[in-house]
Amino acid sequence: MGTFHLDRGGAIWDLTSYARRGPAQRDRLSPAEVALIARTVRHTPEVMVKVTGGGGANTSHGVNAHFNYIGRRGDLEIETDDGERLSGRGVGRHLIDDWDLDLDEDRKRPDLFATNRRVAPKLVHKLIFSMLAGTPPKKVLAAVRDFAREEFGLQHRYAMVLHTDEPHPHVHVVVKAVSEAGVRLNIHKATLRHWRQEFARHLRAHGVEANATERSVRGQSRAPKLDAIFRAAQRGESSHMAARVREVARELKAGSLDGSGAARLQETRREVVSGWKAIRERLLVEGRDQLADAVGRFVNQMSRPRTEKAWLANELLALASRARSKDKPFVR
Repeated sequence: MGTFHLDRGGAIWDLTSYARRGPAQRDRLSPAEVALIARTVRHTPEVMVKVTGGGGANTSHGVNAHFNYIGRRGDLEIETDDGERLSGRGVGRHLIDDWDLDLDEDRKRPDLFATNRRVAPKLVHKLIFSMLAGTPPKKVLAAVRDFAREEFGLQHRYAMVLHTDEPHPHVHVVVKAVSEAGVRLNIHKATLRHWRQEFARHLRAHGVEANATERSVRGQSRAPKLDAIFRAAQRGESSHMAARVREVARELKAGSLDGSGAARLQETRREVVSGWKAIRERLLVEGRDQLADAVGRFVNQMSRPRTEKAWLANELLALASRARSKDKPFVR
């Protein structure tokens, strides 16, 4: 069975332990847990932390191009870990030199990375910290600044820039992959979970309502960004999703949509619901009736779990229906 975590002020709260053991065997909920439950059931905006893919992270040329991109070729101010605010052309090359990223000679050293590695290791990690549209951009930047100082300060060099050209304010952060002590930063799922929790905590410290829970805990079976990916696929900008759309279209045409994965989603949902119900019982025992009722409503309003294929199939059918409606002749 899967494990679902909620942020507990820096610790990890295992939601499913409530389902397995029962509320009678749990200690009293802490104030941090109660606050987390309240944020989650009232649908407090969730933060996003993303590691961007693509090339350009393992060569100084690519890193320079990325700095040019996030700095809008010198128009935006890039803030560094030592408090500098740099703008204008040449900022990327300055940071590359300052961080000693130009490793053309050092890469010849056999001990720099494994001899069987076909791709050079990353020089930097490219991160995005994003918040809901309408969030004050300066508060987002302040929260990311505090986060970066705590997570990377005096260890990994980093630089950041705020973007406000889209509805949701977001901050691009570039982090040197190898610390000043020679330790490489490896990013895992647990790392991203921790970063989301800490980003949300810093936002709340700046007066911004923010939460960081897993999608399954919230009753979501897919990432909200899938809507944007689907639209990108329609525009031909997402080759992976375009291939998935074509695959689903073929299966729909053949009348044999692959339902694999649905059983696991249903089991995940059953475990999540059991956990929430046990939490509701604990809240009732503690006399927190209003919050217990809110938990009940939250669980009852969860949407039906759907696999990515099922969601895409539904979107394709809706798209086809809209297309047919447009083709209907006008009748008085």
